[in-house]
Amino acid sequence: MQLNKQHNIKLAKDLSLRKRAETFIPGGMWGHMSVKKLPHGYPQFFSKAKDARIWDLDGNCYIDFMCGYGPNLLGYSNAEVDHAVNEQRKKIDLGNGPSALVVDLAEKIITIVDSADWALFAKNGTDATTTCLTISRAATGKKKILVARGSYHGSAPWCTPVATGVVEEDTSNLIFFEYNDNASLEAAVQDADSDLAGIILTAFRHDVRRDQDLPKKAFLKKAREICDKKNAVLILDDVRAGFRLNKSGSWFDFGVKPDLTAFSKAIGNGYPLSAVVGVDKLRQAASEIYVTGSFWCNATSMAASLKTLSIIEEIDVVGHISFLGNKLRAGIDQIANNLGVGISQSGPPQMPLILFKDDKDFSRGKKFVQYLLGRGIYFHPWHNMFLSLAHTAKDVDITLDAVEFAMKKISLEIK
Repeated sequence: MQLNKQHNIKLAKDLSLRKRAETFIPGGMWGHMSVKKLPHGYPQFFSKAKDARIWDLDGNCYIDFMCGYGPNLLGYSNAEVDHAVNEQRKKIDLGNGPSALVVDLAEKIITIVDSADWALFAKNGTDATTTCLTISRAATGKKKILVARGSYHGSAPWCTPVATGVVEEDTSNLIFFEYNDNASLEAAVQDADSDLAGIILTAFRHDVRRDQDLPKKAFLKKAREICDKKNAVLILDDVRAGFRLNKSGSWFDFGVKPDLTAFSKAIGNGYPLSAVVGVDKLRQAASEIYVTGSFWCNATSMAASLKTLSIIEEIDVVGHISFLGNKLRAGIDQIANNLGVGISQSGPPQMPLILFKDDKDFSRGKKFVQYLLGRGIYFHPWHNMFLSLAHTAKDVDITLDAVEFAMKKISLEIK
């Protein structure tokens, strides 16, 4: 597992495959997977992944701090999860109906998540958040959903951050407010008037290209109070943060219970699955809506999720990644302070974000992560990152050595 040691890594195979991809795939790649959104020199394609490391087509190895944009909670190719999947595949994966695992998994997630009395399953985060909106409207008979400005809830027309192809009708029943701003939230409630179906909130403010904000307890309590008073539904979009902040739900420590919670990403350690869990008062509405997909009940993904959830019951995953996240953050702060480089670190330590001050075009951030890439460290210049159970203290030490190298380069360029 030799990490890269030179800044200019070779990507000949990767570049060749990109040319082929441009012939057969519009734009060469789509959505958040496109490296056109990253600095020059990032690999587009990967050949293998294990634990906290990932390899590109050209054999370059990286300690990965993106974790597949979140799903890798326990480590890539976790032996226990993969064994459970392989054993289930021998029996049945996709059939005319689900395997018995769907009931086992519903029971399991209800025992773990504090605000769950029932569960249903889908395939990705957008499925889950969209289903939450549908249940909210079915239960209340109302239309308006309040959404924090800039929050990411998926890629369906109602929530996509890119307006191309979206028509006014797709978003006409959304009302926007500022995250963590009680006055802004109350103004949005007034705009909704008697037609308020629900409020959807991410676990914390994790908009890209800006400092992250943890939720204020008073703000969450205000949202809960409004929904109780208006007979509306409080929705927690826990797709990105779920099981990294608290296994019982990301708002558990705040003492605020959502009515609906959307999970995905880490729920199956990389196997495609999402879940919607809710409270009893929404059980009937959830049973009456029609949402489905041919692959929503694949038994292998449910086997993966059952094993993943069992592991987080047995092992303090949150404690492990919190410790490493704080170690990483403290080390980066010390290096930046010693070199006189202005940075901000925000959000929970399990999901770190590093931004450079006075870097509106992210030019410093882009150079920083390029230097790190050449030393075998995969960071992101403006998206929150992720830690996994497979990361070790030694990985963090290696990373901090690379950060010092990269930060010295940045400090010299600033001077």
